[in-house]
Amino acid sequence: METDLVNKHPDNASSHPLDLPAEQIATGIISGRFTAEEIVGESLRRARSVNATLNAFTIIREDEALASARAADRAVSEGRICGPLHGVPFAAKDLTPTKGDLTTLGSWSSGDWVPQETALCIRRLEEAGGILIGKTTTPEFAYASFTKSPRWGATLNPWDYEKTPGGSSGGSATTVAMGVVPFAEGTDMGGSVRIPAAFCGVVGLKPSLGRIPMTILPSVFDNISHFGPLARTIGDAVAFMEAASGPSDEDIMSLPLNFSGKAARSGSLEGRRFAVSMDLGYYHIQPEVDAVMREAIRRIRDLGAIVDEVPMHWTRDVNDQWFDLWCVFMSAFFGERLAEHQSHMDPVVVAMIERGKDANATDYKRVELLRTAMWRDMAKLFETYDALLCPTCAITAPSVDECDDDYVATLPNGRFAGLDMTCPFNLLPQLPALSMPAGRASNGLPVGLQIVGRRFADEEVLSFGAAMEAALSLR
Repeated sequence: METDLVNKHPDNASSHPLDLPAEQIATGIISGRFTAEEIVGESLRRARSVNATLNAFTIIREDEALASARAADRAVSEGRICGPLHGVPFAAKDLTPTKGDLTTLGSWSSGDWVPQETALCIRRLEEAGGILIGKTTTPEFAYASFTKSPRWGATLNPWDYEKTPGGSSGGSATTVAMGVVPFAEGTDMGGSVRIPAAFCGVVGLKPSLGRIPMTILPSVFDNISHFGPLARTIGDAVAFMEAASGPSDEDIMSLPLNFSGKAARSGSLEGRRFAVSMDLGYYHIQPEVDAVMREAIRRIRDLGAIVDEVPMHWTRDVNDQWFDLWCVFMSAFFGERLAEHQSHMDPVVVAMIERGKDANATDYKRVELLRTAMWRDMAKLFETYDALLCPTCAITAPSVDECDDDYVATLPNGRFAGLDMTCPFNLLPQLPALSMPAGRASNGLPVGLQIVGRRFADEEVLSFGAAMEAALSLR
């Protein structure tokens, strides 16, 4: 069942100030054009409606959000200094602890955990004036490209209720796509921000490792995990990054870099050089995705960019060895839950944990050899090009009834029939990777363009996206 999201989406009507960019919402509240209570009230109304049809929230913080909105309005009336996101509603993923809110990680094994403190990423958004209106769905422990869990059920794609929104930040992507909030927080360990961004037709950024401190894992030494925004526009993603990024001793790997919103918003494609790989050397690309990508590349060239198709020689070993790391991650951080809760856990999660427990330490370490070879390939590419362009996913959104195991085959022609083209760049975590809408496929579903930039060049990648945004459309 395909929904008429293009006509219903707030971007087409701008009938409510909630549909403005995040910074304009804050400016309008501070100037008195409208109130935070009006904005948050409309956000909550949409959240209830979206949750009834698409199952995107685990909780909606109605009382708390309205109380925060009223406090924001009092601050304006009293002439107090207000932050850049003053009164702007946003959502956070159920993986991320927030004080006083049920936080389950999509799992019955979490019980009814109510954290006593809020993760740094969310605290920073709130300190900038943002108002948390709810927690969004995730598969158990954020393990999958499909947002469904034994505890919360399946989340549906806004463009077609029979499709998945992607995962693992599928609830956040759905919430943004339906205009509930201008941006939402997500996490990305193998594409969990970028995959749902592509399938739902929104912007999603995996920042460079350390640009946003990662503080919610048992270890601060994990190097594939990132916080990142799901956003309606590049500008809203920039607003998120301005508030959330920056160093902190809560994360030893956070970088001593400040984020420049000005650099991220300004830029031209004139004379810029981009490499494009449609398949990274080994993927089977759905023809509908290929067609949208080639039209997007044509439009990028029309903006003055030089775009060259380049050969890449990676293989499915990239995905297989990323999966090895992912299973060890699951085993190390969640394996102790099996003894008491296995019968209530997703069987795929159980299998991954058991596989991780059986991993060979030498093989685990040798994944670094593959990662080294991948980096040398990218370093060579960056000698000539400013960024790599490729599809975010090899397919458009699949059926909500499928799962990742349906996308692991090697076809008779040797091509990998994979779903996402994102996990390779979690193996190169210092490279920022942005997914933005490239257009709609002939089946009516969104296609994402992935822009992979130089180490720690998040602002540059976002500036490329900003320059491309007007030319690439879902309409």
